[in-house]
Amino acid sequence: MAAPLAGHAQDSYPSRPIKLVVPFPPGGTTDVLARTIADPLGKVLGQTVVVENRNGAAGRIGSEYVIRAKPDGYTLGIATVSSHAVTPVVYENISYDVNRDLAPITRLASVPNVLTIGPAIQAADMKAFVAMLKQKPGYYTYGSAGTGSEANMMGELFKLSSGTDMMHVPYRGSSPALQDALGGQIAAVFDNLPSSLPFIRSGDLKALAIAYPERIDALPDVPTFAEVGMPEVNDASWFGLVAPKDTPPETVHKIYQATAQVLAMPDVKQKLAGFSAVPVGNPPAEFAAELKAEIDKQRDIAKRANIRLK
Repeated sequence: MAAPLAGHAQDSYPSRPIKLVVPFPPGGTTDVLARTIADPLGKVLGQTVVVENRNGAAGRIGSEYVIRAKPDGYTLGIATVSSHAVTPVVYENISYDVNRDLAPITRLASVPNVLTIGPAIQAADMKAFVAMLKQKPGYYTYGSAGTGSEANMMGELFKLSSGTDMMHVPYRGSSPALQDALGGQIAAVFDNLPSSLPFIRSGDLKALAIAYPERIDALPDVPTFAEVGMPEVNDASWFGLVAPKDTPPETVHKIYQATAQVLAMPDVKQKLAGFSAVPVGNPPAEFAAELKAEIDKQRDIAKRANIRLK
């Protein structure tokens, strides 16, 4: 068991359990990651870390809960591209500003994104698929986990980058989208890799490209989007740890140190690898810069694709 972090005698943080808020339902990648780190993080800090799911409104409910919490280090949140970069720029009447109202702690992990096609689409590779799309603009469809989701934004960026036109079909999560791709109702799916990987490994879906800095061991024959000539689509998904603004810097630093220690543990790394997540654990200032850059990127995509939701 990991030893609690040493500190000055007068430093009492943490002196009670810590709440870790997940802005999505139980069972998804975000929830699994949170539960993977919660127990070892609690052991390092010397207090229990309790995962609490506050889902709804495309991540807004959980995000707002963390933002409005007392900035004392006892309420933390999981940040994702979808909830903390896409939702704030595509939805109207957002009551908060992620850059202003949160204290970034660290990027926990990165996860590849992927484009898959169903068995009804006879394309050997990305070049053939793009050629097929250009022959019939607007005819083929792609599915995502919902309008305004990270996958939807990836799909629109793919269209802009490849010079193609596909019709977006939104679903309530990636699972029904994948099932419809299998059944031939839609041509393609943009998704986080963990939920698509079993179908790729079974041969039921064909992966055309992954969004990640380099090829991954799980799919060594699948090129990155950069390799197929679409580098702007090549950004991976990520999960981060945040606290309310005005959380004391020394508290933020202590949580960051503890989290980095957890992410370096072999068993944690092994569990994360089980759903294609790569641990990161970078410093707060670096993660803050990444978060701002992600928001700027998603705002640009939303503007170029004319995505605005109520």
